[in-house]
Amino acid sequence: MRNLKRALAALFVLLLAAVVLFFVLENQQTVSLVMFGWSSPAMPVAVLVLMALIVGLVIGPVLGSYGLMRSKRRSRAQARQAVQSGS
Repeated sequence: MRNLKRALAALFVLLLAAVVLFFVLENQQTVSLVMFGWSSPAMPVAVLVLMALIVGLVIGPVLGSYGLMRSKRRSRAQARQAVQSGS
């Protein structure tokens, strides 16, 4: 059973790598982005899209963990307040 899971995971990774490679090869035209007067160097569209994806994959979990820590802090403060008001 474990070997089947490993084989399926390896197949999924290979399929994902093939899709990314296909995407990169199909999007070779160069573009330059302009934002707030700043212009980026010309680079392939695929590079910009993959960079945006990676930034999003990093920012998402960071913001999620921040929200989780904040809610834990809030619930601890409410628990302390309940204990203090009950005494």
